[in-house]
Amino acid sequence: MNIIAEHLSYVYNAGSPFAAKALDDVSLTIGEGEFFGIIGHTGSGKSTFVKHLNGLIRLPSSQKHYKKPKAKKGQPAPVVPSLKVGEFDLADRKTDFYGLRKSVGMVFQYPEAQLFAETVFDDVAFGLKNFRKDMTDGEIAAAVRSAIEIVGLDYESVKDVSPFDLSGGQKRRAAIAGVIVTRPEVLILDEPAAGLDPLGKREIMELLHRLHGDWCKTVIIVSHDMDEIAENCTRAAVFSEGKLVCALPPKELFLKADELRSLGLDIPLAAKLCLALKERGIDLDCNFTVGDFVAAVLKKRGEKA
Repeated sequence: MNIIAEHLSYVYNAGSPFAAKALDDVSLTIGEGEFFGIIGHTGSGKSTFVKHLNGLIRLPSSQKHYKKPKAKKGQPAPVVPSLKVGEFDLADRKTDFYGLRKSVGMVFQYPEAQLFAETVFDDVAFGLKNFRKDMTDGEIAAAVRSAIEIVGLDYESVKDVSPFDLSGGQKRRAAIAGVIVTRPEVLILDEPAAGLDPLGKREIMELLHRLHGDWCKTVIIVSHDMDEIAENCTRAAVFSEGKLVCALPPKELFLKADELRSLGLDIPLAAKLCLALKERGIDLDCNFTVGDFVAAVLKKRGEKA
């Protein structure tokens, strides 16, 4: 499912004294198969953008009382935003938004806060029962078991337990299981590793790569962790003050260290080390992952030996 956004704009509290522009003429294409990153400081528009992708925020043209704006005399025709996610045209009010949300899963920041059911089984099964009313109880049970085991939890140990009795890491996994149980083609996660220790972060990213490799065609992560972006993403988009600044592979993106820092963003550790070495006359060609940086250093050392 390719994602094609053109001229997206969005204002919170439009028409009020508290109006705030969150997106400003954003055009971005995310190809099927990408492990895509979205970065930006707080208030940059990145979370507002991803909420459009499964219709949590609707385009004006998809709403019931929408009237197409008319061009004023002597002025160019107003730009009409458009957004397509695979076969779904999110600018069309006739779009099957129910079907869209089966295909595009959304995991919010600190998803464990969304747990609510009496047991882990019921929590994971909730979305499936809403989206797949054609499934039998046996099929639902099998799908829930699969989702719980995919995220690394022991099904028999947790299925009848209250999700509130799980550890913090287990809660995060249970919440993710409740989204992936429908097997969405696109999985969007807002700060998936937020608040986790280094081991927990690594385990969550390994899980996402397994899902991406097995059946989830596209993974999109919103993150403030530049090392996380460099280590995992095929491309990353930078948002600032509601605008799209650029969308590049990490190897190209993190060469723009000064520009990123001017936007209040950091760069990965490997990029910092490369810059420090460059100041000493040592140029390294690497993609700014730790593993590639070490390999480049060893190669350079071998050339000098």
